[in-house]
Amino acid sequence: MKKIIYIILDGIADQALKELENKTPLEAALTPQMDRLAQKGVTGMVYPMGKNIVPQSDTAVISILGYDHERYYTGRGPLEAFAEGVPMSEGNLALRMTFACVDPDGRTLKDRRVGRNLTVDEAGALAQEINSKVSLSNATFEFKHTVGRWGVLVIRGMHSKLSGWITNTDPAYERVGSFSRPREKALLAVTDAVPMAGHEGSLEAQEAASLLNEFTRESQKVLIESAINKKRTNANMLPANIILSRDAGDCLPRFPDINSKYKMKFGCFVQMPVERGIALLTGMQIIAMPSSTGHLDVDYQIWAKIALDALQRYDGIYIHIKGPDEAGHDGDHVRKKEIIELIDKFFFSNLIPHLNLKDCIVAVTADHATLCSRRAHSDDPVPILISGAKIKPDGVMSFSEKAALLGSCGEMMGMDIISLLVKYAQK
Repeated sequence: MKKIIYIILDGIADQALKELENKTPLEAALTPQMDRLAQKGVTGMVYPMGKNIVPQSDTAVISILGYDHERYYTGRGPLEAFAEGVPMSEGNLALRMTFACVDPDGRTLKDRRVGRNLTVDEAGALAQEINSKVSLSNATFEFKHTVGRWGVLVIRGMHSKLSGWITNTDPAYERVGSFSRPREKALLAVTDAVPMAGHEGSLEAQEAASLLNEFTRESQKVLIESAINKKRTNANMLPANIILSRDAGDCLPRFPDINSKYKMKFGCFVQMPVERGIALLTGMQIIAMPSSTGHLDVDYQIWAKIALDALQRYDGIYIHIKGPDEAGHDGDHVRKKEIIELIDKFFFSNLIPHLNLKDCIVAVTADHATLCSRRAHSDDPVPILISGAKIKPDGVMSFSEKAALLGSCGEMMGMDIISLLVKYAQK
């Protein structure tokens, strides 16, 4: 059995941009390490969740780890609550939350990202204020800051169970069934949560929506009066004066154990709570990562060394690197290209030369495309390369969207990737 190294470069795929001479950031980037891997292996294109579906990070990761998202997904809120150690029982309400800024009217959205300069210390302190100063009429709650401007909220009803079948208050995302998707045209005002279509008569959904709206109102009062936000305003920075919510759920998913499923021992290191939650719930062991240094060239070298060490303890390791996605959401094609080059130069160059490719399978792909032109995910397929062991090269000379169209893997579905990797590893 060969070792498996399964690497997800979050949002790396894109569309051609005139600013890059009609190339994508991946095509334009200098990536000799990934190109060599492609030259030694096979390539193709992946639809992470299926054709004509715009993947979100949570459902995409579930799919590319070999699970049917339609069957197992119960909302992003429960996944992040589990990852962050916030206790949640069936019938509790869990949601993904983000600090944002609204105009003085309290509803018109000014900036969903609070200027992208809300510090970890500020967000953590604001969360503590909310937990200590807000109380709900018929429920208890726990609000925890996770990363960046993000947090997770769990509401526990005192007298009844709560239902996750409620709409988002975040106006940029709409619920479609159990999933959220970006609105084609984001609303300008914060919305109240209401029971979703088909659940209007559910008392549990009515109570869940009412409690979430109460939390939004009461936490906003605290945020407006917070000394932290007054200090930000005095410094000409946007105040974090509202919390938006999305992706509600009322129970944890029950994934079959991935180690038993494939008869392999898997470890992973990931950066975001949702990825950590999914990995833990599938039975993977978390590989400890040090806090980011704030310098990608340093971080990527450290991560490569951690991966090499972890490979001694696991049959397969799953690695999820966030960088390209963030630049895509910012619409910064120059930065996205730079991050791709940094990954190649400092992560792959410190990983691949130290591997015996005869004894392992290396796969590199993405969970979704993040388009700089739209600053959002898209339903475009993403490239994949699979290299190592006795895989016969298919003649593709580089790793990119255009080159992968010529690969021998053709079109694949995300849910089929890991089974294919295990098959190669067993040969």
